[in-house]
Amino acid sequence: MTTFESTVTIPQPVDKIYNFLADMNNHRQLMPAEDISDWQSTYNDARFNLRGMVVLSLKVDSRVENKEVKILPAEKPPFDVELKWVLSSSGNSTEVTFTIAAELNFMMKMAVSGQLKKLAEHETNSLIFLFS
Repeated sequence: MTTFESTVTIPQPVDKIYNFLADMNNHRQLMPAEDISDWQSTYNDARFNLRGMVVLSLKVDSRVENKEVKILPAEKPPFDVELKWVLSSSGNSTEVTFTIAAELNFMMKMAVSGQLKKLAEHETNSLIFLFS
């Protein structure tokens, strides 16, 4: 697995950040608007078009209150992927780490590594913007 990770600290209590991330309806706000279309979601899952090329369907696999939200594909994606949000409280702030772990062959790694790293950073920066 190849991993792409981004960590930020947000000046908000952990329960507030966790409640936002635990609901897939909120994840649209974290995505790069120019790359996403046809967003549909519920509390547990989301389905959307990525760059008009591929439809992705994701679901929450597990939630650990105020600690972690793990998201997996609901349907077979172009490559195996796991998204994980890990939170830790430090007083009135929350450290948030977003990890994308993807099973990429050499050619896929060359093609999408930059985009996945950029996506991880975009989502955590969007989270900072929403809660700061």
